[in-house]
Amino acid sequence: MEKRELGRTGLFVSRLCFGTLTMGPFQRNLSISEGTSLMERAFSHGVNFLDTAEIYETYPYVKQALKIKPDAIVCTKSYAYTKEMAEESFRKAVEGIGRDHIDIFMLHEQESGLTIRGHKEALDYFLDMKRKGYIRAVGLSTHYVECMRAACTHPELDVLFPLINKKGVGIADGTPEQMLEQIETAHKLGKGVFAMKPLGGGHLINDREEAMNYILGIDSLDAIAIGMQSIAEVDYNCALLAGKTPAEEDAIATKKAPRHLLIQDWCEGCGACVDRCANRALRLEKGRAEVDHEKCALCGYCATVCPQFTIKVI
Repeated sequence: MEKRELGRTGLFVSRLCFGTLTMGPFQRNLSISEGTSLMERAFSHGVNFLDTAEIYETYPYVKQALKIKPDAIVCTKSYAYTKEMAEESFRKAVEGIGRDHIDIFMLHEQESGLTIRGHKEALDYFLDMKRKGYIRAVGLSTHYVECMRAACTHPELDVLFPLINKKGVGIADGTPEQMLEQIETAHKLGKGVFAMKPLGGGHLINDREEAMNYILGIDSLDAIAIGMQSIAEVDYNCALLAGKTPAEEDAIATKKAPRHLLIQDWCEGCGACVDRCANRALRLEKGRAEVDHEKCALCGYCATVCPQFTIKVI
């Protein structure tokens, strides 16, 4: 599989980044051994890039995977906005994955230039750890066009991780064309850019070929992160990102696996998930949470704030 330098970081990453969110407790909840087996399969195809985050609770999977491929490149993310929170997030990350360093540390789910400024203490801490050699690159993830625009004015941000897909599913404040314009600007500035949600969290599964051709045609993307939950998904996506024709049985198996957000009957209607959803896909109705499946990006972040554990992406 082709590897590209992630901007000017000196990190050469596979075109396919293995997103670990989907194997974790807020989605498929695979066992550690099951999740590790999937990453091992991806490694056999040439993948060397893993994406995780503090909120995903998938550090134990990554730790086991690194025993198989110690030189894999790991990106993690944190909502920290103070120095103390950033220190704690860094500690959790290195202890969680069993390393003394993190390849890419990101501010998680940023929204605008104002949000970036509000996280300055944490950002300064991560930049200091980069100067000391404990972090190799610093960046942010976002679902917002405006945040990408603002990030391009911050030379200290090495890597950006935006949401982009053909229909703009999950982009919170604009169109795919507007997001693509900012991706191209970031690329020209020498920033590393890799993409999330090329299939809109599964919404575009029935139009998968066209959606993937769209994302693969964006040359300003160094890599594409895809969450995978089965060997068939790993084999299919690895073939596709390597420029090969996926096996017919993998194509059939993966197209039969659409996902959706499940809200259990025992939801008490506290509203925490509604407040958490950046895509405004959730609402309270008749004393419980309801989802607008057309707006839902299937990120599963709502599940992380549910006190009754009633929400899951399946």
